[in-house]
Amino acid sequence: MNDLLAATVVIATFVFIVRGTEVRLALLAGGAVLALASGKPDSWFNEFAASMSQAGLLTVILPAIGFTTVIKLAGCDRHLVKLVVGPLLSLRAVLVPAAMLGTLVLSVAITSAAGITAAVGVVLIPAMIALGIHPAMAAAAVIAGTWGSVFSPGSPHPALIGQITGASVVDIIVAHLRASVPAALAAATALYLVARVRREDRGWTPERAGTAPVSTSPSAAASGETTSVARALMPLLPLLMLVITVPQLRLTTALLPKGLTVLQAMVAGTVITALVARLSPAKVVKSFFAGMGEAYGGVIGIIIAAGVFIGGLNAIGAIGHLIDVLQEAQSAAPIAAFAGTFGIAALSGSGDAAALAFNKAMLPHAEALGVAPVDLGNIAWLAGGLGRGMSPVAAATAVAAGYAGVSVFEIAKRSAIPMLLGAVVVVAILGFLK
Repeated sequence: MNDLLAATVVIATFVFIVRGTEVRLALLAGGAVLALASGKPDSWFNEFAASMSQAGLLTVILPAIGFTTVIKLAGCDRHLVKLVVGPLLSLRAVLVPAAMLGTLVLSVAITSAAGITAAVGVVLIPAMIALGIHPAMAAAAVIAGTWGSVFSPGSPHPALIGQITGASVVDIIVAHLRASVPAALAAATALYLVARVRREDRGWTPERAGTAPVSTSPSAAASGETTSVARALMPLLPLLMLVITVPQLRLTTALLPKGLTVLQAMVAGTVITALVARLSPAKVVKSFFAGMGEAYGGVIGIIIAAGVFIGGLNAIGAIGHLIDVLQEAQSAAPIAAFAGTFGIAALSGSGDAAALAFNKAMLPHAEALGVAPVDLGNIAWLAGGLGRGMSPVAAATAVAAGYAGVSVFEIAKRSAIPMLLGAVVVVAILGFLK
């Protein structure tokens, strides 16, 4: 009976999310219903309190978002986009997959899917349309690359996976490269073939495509500003510092035997950015802490709500029963991580809630399920991002649709096959190839 109630609450919670209910509200309410039904109402408050003070997450996520806020203050994100987009437009024969891969790379520095779409799409989508790419295909190329945040140490997911598994943020990202890189190449190839088969990679105009005409001047977003290579490189600086100082490379072990932490890299990156951009120290500090506050209310807020929801499932016994089922059929664990997070992300437009909830619930039991904990966590993380890449209700898709003058569903049906193929590659390599 309890399992039936738990399943009903889970389905109802994600139906509300899909229908546009605020994610944190839906998860907190679902957790409250489960806690009350279990006869342990205090579990709701206990999980809330425990999730509020997870130091391993706070020292990674908050400074990363603080650094991102300073990057925006300095305009470094604009310079990075301008530096990369220009060369992309010269790759005429393979512009569609090149645009996807270019967006993927830029997403390492601008981790918000809607943010990277707004920054890149305002230049790249009109420019692609001007070169004869179908408007919906131009938008799909950008949207299909928005999951590049899986390569960023500033994402909340490796922080959560690391807290549960004991692995470092850099090690978690390195662990999925054997799957995420092939998945990106497979998705780019599939997108190229979709464009070729649909004959949407050349000879199109907004009028011929039946769309609302959009500005086709890439310079419209540039406002005559000269590109600064130094500023363009600033968003990538913390990642570069983290990679260079990993103990395995033995490049900085004399000074930093354990390498830099994410907090150290983000603070150092903030100071260097302020010097390069000649920002007011007072404005930098104010912006950095404002970004950390925004991160706590946003990303950490979702993690707290997910923790409360999982606490309710634990209190009612549903997690224990699910683990027993997956132990009987261990091969189902990677598929559950993939199908659950990918499907919910595609339906709701956000992969964060599903991936964070799955990992908080299942990663502590990954060994018993016959899957390496880091691999299981990465499957859920990557699948969530890929699922969002084919969601018609994602905020990023709405932004791209506005630039292209097309329906969000026209974009989603072009990105669906590449994202599905990418997700299958991820689960096949991380879940079944040892």
